[in-house]
Amino acid sequence: MGEKVMQTRENSAAMDRRLFVARLLAKTPDALVVTGLGSASYDVFAAGDRDHNYYLWGAMGGASSVALGIALAQPTRPVVVITGDGEQMMGIGSLATIAAKSPANLSIVVLDNGHYGETGMQKSHSSLGTDLVAVARGFGIAQVQQLQTVDQADALAEHINARKATTFVQALVHADEPPRALPPRDGPFIKNRFRSALGLQPF
Repeated sequence: MGEKVMQTRENSAAMDRRLFVARLLAKTPDALVVTGLGSASYDVFAAGDRDHNYYLWGAMGGASSVALGIALAQPTRPVVVITGDGEQMMGIGSLATIAAKSPANLSIVVLDNGHYGETGMQKSHSSLGTDLVAVARGFGIAQVQQLQTVDQADALAEHINARKATTFVQALVHADEPPRALPPRDGPFIKNRFRSALGLQPF
């Protein structure tokens, strides 16, 4: 499967990450969004800053775990992780806990370009044979799929809004580096703005 994924990327059967993220977020206006550090945060911010975006900085591997807690605490809201393949691999064990808890309102979207975009575009595990779809399914997440076109964001958005099952999505994106769009880097500000958007008092 790893070789097959690399072949599809070489054949350009992958999507523009910014267009995919923008389309997905436009169709999930009520979603609480947690981003992995780096390019995923830039993609989400470029699509339009929202008070219910929780941008992570310096928390490599933590996006899915943070989102799990939010999904359990906010079961009536769709919760979406948007992260990269390198960040998710760093916290791959979180998928086991997510599968065990199975919050129906949690969706994990991994923007997989097969490279570590923040450290020099070295090949990541998903370019070297790791099949993230098989890994997620092996942990016990039942709803798992791979996406290769921007148009597939529409059906994914419908699934996210329906909040019917924990979902893991590997979205194959081009290995390019769009211009950085930097979200706020003040951790307390991001946290308290997010809490306020949920009607909660700041810490």
